[in-house]
Parts: sequence; structure tokens; C-alpha cells
Amino acid sequence: MPYVKSLTCKECGTEYPIEPRTVCDHDFAPVEVTYDYAAMKGKMTRASIEAGPRSLWRYRDLLPINSQPRVGLNSGYTPLIKADNLAKEIGVKELYIKDDSTNYPTFSYKDRVVSVALTKALEFGYDTVGCASTGNLAHSVAAHAAKAGLRAFVMIPHNLEEGKVVGSSVFGPRVVRIDGNYDDVNRLCSQIADKYKWAIVNVNLRPFYTEGAKTHGFEIAEQMGWKLPKHTVVPVAGGTILPKIYKAYREFIELGLVEDNQPKMYAAQAAGCNPVVKAIQEGNELFHPQKPNTIAKSIAIGNPADGYYVIKIIQKSQGWGESATDPEIVEAIKLLARTEGIFTEPAGGTTLACAAKLIRSGRIPRDEPICVCITGNGLKSIEVMQGQFASLPVIPAKIAEFVKLVEATEEHTPNATKATV
Repeated sequence: MPYVKSLTCKECGTEYPIEPRTVCDHDFAPVEVTYDYAAMKGKMTRASIEAGPRSLWRYRDLLPINSQPRVGLNSGYTPLIKADNLAKEIGVKELYIKDDSTNYPTFSYKDRVVSVALTKALEFGYDTVGCASTGNLAHSVAAHAAKAGLRAFVMIPHNLEEGKVVGSSVFGPRVVRIDGNYDDVNRLCSQIADKYKWAIVNVNLRPFYTEGAKTHGFEIAEQMGWKLPKHTVVPVAGGTILPKIYKAYREFIELGLVEDNQPKMYAAQAAGCNPVVKAIQEGNELFHPQKPNTIAKSIAIGNPADGYYVIKIIQKSQGWGESATDPEIVEAIKLLARTEGIFTEPAGGTTLACAAKLIRSGRIPRDEPICVCITGNGLKSIEVMQGQFASLPVIPAKIAEFVKLVEATEEHTPNATKATV
């Protein structure tokens, strides 16, 4: 790790060695990885990055590992879509979709954070890994642990979508369903990490785990031609990804890789679980935990670990927060699929629905570059779309019957209407 300096307390600045540690001994604030940017300048360049692997490891110098990665070798480097159809539909000039619904191997942004966390777990000598998860993280930990030959325990809420349970179980971990919501599961995982000394990726490996989220932001900047979007809309669950995308932008600015255009960050949450957005809109620095009640289960975390830092980044960047109802989430899922051919899970529907509301309210101007972060695949949570489409008729295998079907369809299908944004 030639450029890693230390783990540093985010509040008091106390430095610690690179070790499995979550909080500062003095004030119990979280610690994060810090780097020697001065030593990195001139060595990490646009050319050196572009010559790297087509995976998240092209940004290895800004990640806290000191060995050759053994997991996540094909994770990251997902598409950045210039969403012209969607932009026209909602009436904006320049819109991008950062599409982690295609991330390898488990089709969510969690493949980024797990790649870094499990690489670090191997470096620290752990043989057992685990996580507290609302679905996507469990899926990713199970898959990457299988590849790395690690024993895995994934702890999930009891009412998780069945597709995500199966998607985790197929890789052979011990899946443990907990009677409670994510916050109950997370508290238990803290006790598990302490008792068994296992690598719980979002507990005792959290400082390394969260660094993987930066690669989502690095890719946005690189794929936009070494420019930053003026406005970035990000879903908020535990609060990991939004501050880390912003950190990625600031690191690229610090290294002279992109110009500083004062990028603004925006938090998106479901109305049924929006503690961070509520605090932002009320002008508070602290949020009040909530009990989740939403179809967007992958972001249904009522007491987000990094929620405080999401609020700080929103205030610092002069962004805002918005929330979406379950019906709005479903309509946004349909809109993204219909215009850009991307099927996202409810977290992505939430983000797009909130982006639309931010545009409609004038918080995001229509004539400046906007990036909407899609973090998971809709095939994992098809339950939320059940009942949204008419039942399909069965016709005889005759051309005359097909002609009748087409004519009836054209007669009864109204012209597509423009989204009310």
C-alpha cells in the first residue's frame, strides 16, 4: 500500500495503523482510510488508469490493499449510459445512468465494496466472512467468498425477497434469517464479530469495505471523459455510497485528474424509510431512526450507520434530499425500462423517482449534466412488479389470430404520454 497513510478518525483525527478497526478509541467516531496524495501526484495519471484492467482494480492506488487482488477481478467498470431517451422524456438536456445493475457477478454495486473487503480479509488472515444485509450484500459476499474459498455466514431479515435469498443460497454460505429488520440484524452482527472474530465486512472491516464504493464515482468521472457531473443522485441505505462517491470526486480533483466544478450530491430514499432525507429537509444535522415500511427493501435501513455523513456531504456540496412513495418507485422502474432498456430494483426506481422530483422542483436545473446512480438489478425483486401488467392472452398458432391480436392492441393502446416532470 505505497500511498495509504493510516486509518484516521473522521472527527478527532486520531491515526491508527491499518488493522481491523471500526471506530476511534477516544470518541467512538468511525475511522476511514487516508492516503498520501502528494506522493501520488504525477504517478497516478489518466494514462496509467486507462492502461489498467477493465475492472474496479484499475483504481488500485486509491484502494487500501497491499497484495494482488484475489476476488472481484471482473467487478466494476460498469456502463455509463447517456440516457437520451429518458432525458427527452423528462425534459432535461444531459442525463447519464451509471448502471451497476450489470455489475459482475451479482448485479449490484455491492460487488465493489465486497471485492475490497474480502481482499482485505484475506490479507488479514481471516478464514470466515459474513455480513448483515438487506439482500444485495448477502448475495455478493456469498459469491465472492465462494470464489476465494472462504467460509461465509450471511445474516438477513426474515422477510427478504425470495429471489435474493435464493441468489445468496446458491453459492453455499450459511444463510441465517433473523426475526427483525436490518437494524436488528446489524446489531447482532456486531456481537457475532466480537464473539467469533470473523470478518463481518460491514462491521469490523467497514473502513476498507466502504472504500470500494469510491470506484463507482471514479468510473463516472472517467467515463464522462474526465469530467464530473454537476448533479449526482444517489440512493441512501446505510449511507456508504454517497459520501464515498463524493470522496472519489474530491480525490480526482486533488490529483488533478478532473476539474473542480463544485459537484452537488443528492440523497434519494423511499418515503417509507427516509430518516436522512427528512433531516436534510428539516435542516437538521442529526436524523431520527425510523422503522422501515417500503417495497424498496434493499435500502430500507432505518438507522443508517453513515447517515450523519450523508447529511454533512449534502450540506457541504449544497445538494438536497428527496423521497419517493412506493407507487412512484414502481412507475420509475417502468419508465427506466421503457426508455433505456434497464430493469432496476426498487432502489433504482427510488433514485430515478427522486431525481425526477428534484428536477420538477427546480432543485436540479434542466440544462446541467445529471447522473443517476442505479445500484441493483430488477430481476432480484420481481415480486414488486407482480400485478403491474395485464395478463397475457393465449392465441392459436394461426396468422389470422395474430392479426386480430395486433389490430386489437393498436386500437386500445393509447399514445405514450410524456412524463410529468
